[in-house]
Amino acid sequence: MLSTNTIKPNTGSRKTFKRLGRGNGSGKGTFSGRGMNGQNCRSGGWVPDWFEGGQTPLFRRMPKLKGFSNAKFKVHYNIINVSDLQRMADMKITDITKETLLEKRIIRSKSLWIKLLGHGELKTKISIKVDAASKSAVALVEKAGGKIELVAQKEEKKENNPS
Repeated sequence: MLSTNTIKPNTGSRKTFKRLGRGNGSGKGTFSGRGMNGQNCRSGGWVPDWFEGGQTPLFRRMPKLKGFSNAKFKVHYNIINVSDLQRMADMKITDITKETLLEKRIIRSKSLWIKLLGHGELKTKISIKVDAASKSAVALVEKAGGKIELVAQKEEKKENNPS
């Protein structure tokens, strides 16, 4: 019969508290699980997490900040080469924009600017719209009879000259 004096929790649902410092017969007497001597065996003893036992701490071994980092304002680019333009020209695409580069999976990110670099050769006349280009890339495209339009510079001029 069930009554209030016979109610017990399910076995394993309650963990018994480990009683420390109640004699050596308990298995947790004498040092009570705190080891032998030292700062942490004392009452109120405590060592911060960053303490390294007296050796020079990591934050003091690191050099102080020097120099200048412009990472906050750095412009990240999708990089394409002149050799990529030649591959597109081989596919009979001569008018190249960001959308066509994304469609042909030459660039992956739509949010980044596009920069054209001069690695490779170009044999076909093309026109391309990019945000930035190296001097060697501009020379190679113009040598093949093509045209480069720098989109980002036009946008900056519009922002700087409110007319």
